[in-house]
Amino acid sequence: MFDSRDREQQPQVVIINQKAAQDFWPKQDPVGKRLKLGRADGESPWLQVVGVTRDIKEVGLNEPTRYEVYCPYLQSRSSWQWPRFVVVRTTGEPLQAQEELRRMGASIDPQEPLNHVMTMNEIVDRETSQTATQAALLSGLAALALIIAGVGIYGVMAYLVSQRTNELGIRMALGAHRRNILSLVLGHGTRLVLAGVATGIVIACMLTRLMGTLLFGVSPFDPLTFAGVTLVLTFVALAACYIPALRATRVDPIVALRYE
Repeated sequence: MFDSRDREQQPQVVIINQKAAQDFWPKQDPVGKRLKLGRADGESPWLQVVGVTRDIKEVGLNEPTRYEVYCPYLQSRSSWQWPRFVVVRTTGEPLQAQEELRRMGASIDPQEPLNHVMTMNEIVDRETSQTATQAALLSGLAALALIIAGVGIYGVMAYLVSQRTNELGIRMALGAHRRNILSLVLGHGTRLVLAGVATGIVIACMLTRLMGTLLFGVSPFDPLTFAGVTLVLTFVALAACYIPALRATRVDPIVALRYE
C-alpha cells in the first residue's frame, strides 16, 4: 500500500488491480514495473507500480471488470486524477463518525467540503435496487408458477383416479390391500413427476443463461440451486399426488363396480 514516502516531490507511484496485472504482465510480478496513463508519446509521467489490489465493480455489478489504477492523494492534487470520493473504514455505526470525518477532511484540505456521506451498504443497495426488484418479481412469479403446478398436478391425478375407479374396485374386490392401491397410484404419479422434472431441468439449462445478468456470486448452472429446486418441485408434486392416492384407497369395491 501507499505510505509516507509517496509525497508530492517523490517519484510517482500507483497501485493496479488484478486484471491489469494479469493482462499487462502475465505470469510476472508487476511490482516495480512502469506504466503511463494516456498516449505512450504523451507528456504524462511514467508511474511505478508498487502494489496490486483485488478487482472491484465500480460502474455496475453486471459490467465487466475494468482496469483500475490507484494514485496517492498527495501526488494527484495538481492533475486530472483529483479524487472525488473518500472511503473510510470505521468501527461502530459509520454515520456517527460524520463530524469527525469532516474535521479530518478539513485538516487535510480546508477548501474541499465533505458531503453526501453514505454507508457502503447504502451504496450497494442503491446500485442493486433495480436488480433486486427484478429478482423479487421473478421469485414471486416462480412461487405462483409452483402453486399453479401443484394445483394442476392434483387435478390431473384426481382425474386419473376417477377414470380408474372401476379398475381399483376390481383390484380391491380381488383382494388388493389399501397399501397396494396407494403404491399403485403414487407410483404412477411419481413416474409422471420424475419425467416432468427431468424435462424441466433440460429446458432450464438451456434458458438459465438468459438470467446471467441477474445473478451475482452464483453460476447460472449452480448444482446446489438445481438440486434444491428439484427437491422442492418433487416434494410439491408428490404431495399433490398423495391426496388422490389416499382417496383411491377408500374406494368401496361395490360402489366402484357399479360406477358405470
